This record gives sequence, C-alpha cells and structure tokens, in this order.
Amino acid sequence: MTTSDAELARQALEGSQEAYRTLVSRYSSAAVNIAARLVRDRALAEDLAQEAFVRAFARLKTYDPQRKFSSWFFQVLHNVSVDHLRRRRLETVSLDGLQTDGYSGPPTDPAASPEAAAERTALGSALRAALLRIRLAYREPLVLKYQQGLGVEEIAEILGLPEGTVKTHLHRGRKELADILAAAGWKPD
Repeated sequence: MTTSDAELARQALEGSQEAYRTLVSRYSSAAVNIAARLVRDRALAEDLAQEAFVRAFARLKTYDPQRKFSSWFFQVLHNVSVDHLRRRRLETVSLDGLQTDGYSGPPTDPAASPEAAAERTALGSALRAALLRIRLAYREPLVLKYQQGLGVEEIAEILGLPEGTVKTHLHRGRKELADILAAAGWKPD
C-alpha cells in the first residue's frame, strides 16, 4: 500500500529521512521538468528543483495536509524559479566600452538600408533582363568586363577582336543598356 503525500509530509516533519526521500523521489522528475520550462536550462532546473526541496522541507510546518502536497510543493518550486529569474540580470554591454574597443556603431550609410538593398536587387533584375535584349556582339564584352572583371586586352583576346572594336562594343552596349533601363523607369541619379 502506498503512503499518502500528507502522511509522508507528517513523517518527514517528525524527522523521517525515509519519508523525505520518498517525497523527493515522487516529485523530483516533475520538478526538474517544470523548472526547465521556466528557465530553459536543464542543469539550472536541477539546481532549482533541489533548492525547492530544501526550501519546502525547511518550511514543511506551513504545509496544510488538507491541500495536495504536489500543489503546495510546485508553488514553492515556482517561487524559487521566479526568484532566480528576478535575481538574474540580463547581460548588458556598455556602448562606451564598445566604442573604445573600436565598434563605431550601426552603419549610417544610407546605401546600407533595407530600402537601398531592395532597390539594388530590383535594379539587378532589370539589368539582367536588359542584357538579354541587347545585341550579342555587345552583350559578350559587357559580361566579360563587368561580371568577370576582365580588361579590354583580355576581352579582345578571348573574342578574337581588335581592342578598338572591344572598346566600341563596350561603349555601344552601355548606351543600349542605359536606353532600355531608362525606358523601364530606371534613370541615373
């Protein structure tokens, strides 16, 4: 036959270590789980559950046997956990300290804003679409120059064209791109 929690609490109050161990055994797993949900750290939850048992048994005289022991104990556990969370301060960092360490703060460059990033993305899409509309003779040198980072000399060698022709194709290709983009609503600043 299982001894009731109220009877175990009475026996523990009279000094029975066995009653104390039985109550701890019954509620330790649940106590750790409840505390872990509050503090989100299993190791800390184990410490808080242990502290709750110590506090509960130190105040066992305040337990009313008419109430459920589990409700009373879990209230003690809740208080221990909340007390811990209140005592624990969030880590703060001094902004002055960060500046002395070389941090200059958030970027103040308007080009770093989300709006600017969205505009660059839209312009990139418009540019890719415009590139598909210009002549192949102009597209190839533009892609090699601006996407691959090659110089006029290398482009001329790759395409088998004189350097002057590559320069002309680059100039005309940029002009065609500018016209297509302007017609699509993209104007230079």
